[in-house]
Amino acid sequence: MKRDANIEILREHGLFQRREEAQPHISYAHEKIQYRVITGGHIEDIEAALRVPPDGTEGVLSDNELRNRKNMLIAAITLFTRAAIDGGLPEELAFAMSDSYILNGEKCMTSQDVERIYVRAFREFTYAVAEKGKRHYSAKIETVMHYVHIHLHETITLENAAEAAGFSACHLSRIFKLETGLSLVDYIQKERVDAARHMLIYSDYTLAVISEYLHFSTQSYFIKIIKKHAGMTPAQYRKYYREHESW
Repeated sequence: MKRDANIEILREHGLFQRREEAQPHISYAHEKIQYRVITGGHIEDIEAALRVPPDGTEGVLSDNELRNRKNMLIAAITLFTRAAIDGGLPEELAFAMSDSYILNGEKCMTSQDVERIYVRAFREFTYAVAEKGKRHYSAKIETVMHYVHIHLHETITLENAAEAAGFSACHLSRIFKLETGLSLVDYIQKERVDAARHMLIYSDYTLAVISEYLHFSTQSYFIKIIKKHAGMTPAQYRKYYREHESW
């Protein structure tokens, strides 16, 4: 009797029903299609991957349809985030994007809105990897770049970056420009601008907070540099993006 009761509980939760009706979960092979697109930054394959029909049914993580879709979105964003990091996207950026998609997913009032976030996340993670994840530099230069990424909120000196990579400052200055085409100072500024852009898009932090966090000397300098690189002020950039990119 206890076994029958347990089986009934499983059936109520859909586990036995799926097996009895031959409804398998979406396979790992199907997930790997999306994983490969994001990891490789294959923007040319995005639409084709989105058109691949699922080879099974989604899991049931809630009895409420909308809650279930939101839970499935969280699972998908987790996969996309790991794929992007494996593709070379800096962890800080990948997790910031992940948090933004999930938080916006929680605000959705319909399953269709959740689906739009899912599609957008898949596209934007792929584009982000294509933009930042296909660099092929020497291991030492990659070490310097990683050092820059995790210290953008601090003062970064040529000497400290060189020490992190095991170079002399003079040697680093020469080979960094040789490999990347940028001086280390210009590269740091570029990375700070890129980080600021993403914070403007994926967060609600004020301009003052972003400017201070990314260690721009003053807020006016921050505005000047963003306008130089983006063609508009930080406030204009955020407004433009949010008006033209609906969730």
